[in-house]
Formats: sequence, structure tokens, C-alpha cells
Amino acid sequence: MNHAVMPHKFTVALTALLLASCNAAPAEEPPLAGAAIGGDFTLIGEDGSDVSWSDFSGKYRIVYFGYAFCPDICPTDVQRAMAGLKQFEEDSPDLGAKIQPLFVTVDPARDTPEVVAEFTDAFHPRLIGLTGSEADIKATADKFAVYFTRGADSEAGGYLMDHSNITYLFAPDGSPLAMLPTDQGPEAVKAELDKWVR
Repeated sequence: MNHAVMPHKFTVALTALLLASCNAAPAEEPPLAGAAIGGDFTLIGEDGSDVSWSDFSGKYRIVYFGYAFCPDICPTDVQRAMAGLKQFEEDSPDLGAKIQPLFVTVDPARDTPEVVAEFTDAFHPRLIGLTGSEADIKATADKFAVYFTRGADSEAGGYLMDHSNITYLFAPDGSPLAMLPTDQGPEAVKAELDKWVR
């Protein structure tokens, strides 16, 4: 009886291929996969019209909660996030166009549509600012696991808002993907976008 004999080179190549497939790392899962973050809302856009979460179905979404009168953290975080997005857009214009950045105020008493429009225009031409009633802002913040509270009035009559400063990235279906590392600068933000935006 004749037994077929595989050529030695073929056997070695096949063995190497099988070992590689057994040891191949599984695709990395997004850090926020499965997290109960995000959800439907309807707030007021920069032109005074209603804007809903579902308006952005099919797009990746960058979401940040802050306020226009913030003296330091908010403008720094937003500047870094938007600078990272601009870098990503320069390298991948088609993919960059699939991302919609959103800024949601936690200070609706002062952040009118006009105020949030002025704030967002300073950072990115496509960044949309959202405001609304205190109840609607609170309900939306709760869905996005964002904490905020008003600080005490100063002698001059102003006040600060204490709030979470997380920059989220969501998938086109609205599910959470990752937090963008604004504390590490625009390059780190771009690197995170490179990982998840396809």
C-alpha cells in the first residue's frame, strides 16, 4: 500500500500556519463595550431647534458635558479633543467625516443656544453645542453617567459647576466604545480614534 508523503517544506509551513492561527490574539474589544452609557434624548441646538440622539444614527459620536463659563477644565478638554479630531481628519478625511462631536452643557441657566454656539465655534466647525431645560439636561447627564452640581455663588455673583469631565466616543449604533484620553493631549486622542473608527 502506498502512503502519500507530504513534502517536508509543506509540512513545516502548514504547522507554522496552524500554530499562528491558534495563538492569534482575538480582536480587541472596546473598553466600554456593554456599558449602560448613552441613550435617547432631545435637547436644544445652537439655532434653537430640537436635536435628538437619534439624529446622529450611523455616525460615530464624541460627547463631552461641560459649560461655556468654565474657566479651565472644559476649554482644555474640548480643545484637546477637537485638536485630536482635526489630526484624525487630516490623516483620514473620509473616516473623520463619519464622526459628529457634541458638547452638552451642564449649566443651562447661563448656556443659551447663542452662548454654546460661540463656545463650540472656537474649537471645531462641526462641534454642535446642546442646551435645554434643567430637567432635560439632568435626565441626559444621568443616561451618560455624568455627575454635575452647581457651586456656591461668589461675591461677584458668579458660580462654578462641579462636573465629570469624560470625553466619550460612541459607535454609529449609539453604543459606547471608549473614553478619549484628553488628559494626554491631542495625539493620544487621535490614537484612540485610530483604534475604533473604521
